[in-house]
Amino acid sequence: MTATLIWILVVLVAIGLYLSWTAGRLDRLHARIDAARAALDAQLLRRASVAQELATSGVLDPAASIVLYEAAHAARQAEEEQREVAESELTQALRAVFAEPQQVEAVREAPGGEEAARELTEAVRRVPMARRFHNDAVRAARALRRHRKVRLFRLAGHAPFPLAFEMDDEPPAALADRPA
Repeated sequence: MTATLIWILVVLVAIGLYLSWTAGRLDRLHARIDAARAALDAQLLRRASVAQELATSGVLDPAASIVLYEAAHAARQAEEEQREVAESELTQALRAVFAEPQQVEAVREAPGGEEAARELTEAVRRVPMARRFHNDAVRAARALRRHRKVRLFRLAGHAPFPLAFEMDDEPPAALADRPA
């Protein structure tokens, strides 16, 4: 009788420890998502700031400056629901403005242009990496949250279901081909 009770107690403790470990893992994944989202937001803001600065520098032709400035401004001011669309539009504006390598060379030849082109190149390269890290963390958390034990024991608590950040982040070819 006592041996049976001891075994039942051992099994219950093991189940409790496993559920606690799973809940801790899920909490760490949510913290990783938050950190990755903060890094993504920082990279998106940096890219929009550099693009806006470049648009107002007078280095680009007026039409390209207007297109780039408006897209960068819209990306910086976008509400959370419209953020993915605004960031995609900034990517498309960057690709349109820097479609030709000659445009990048014109920026590099202007006073202070070498630094501006380098900053923009770094910014457009870091956004896809930051988005990939964020989406990988989201994918891992979603996979764990789909398990039956997580749903049954409500191990996710009241945390919202994580959403991936989907946007067009393909850098302009003229900037992607250049060393940073």
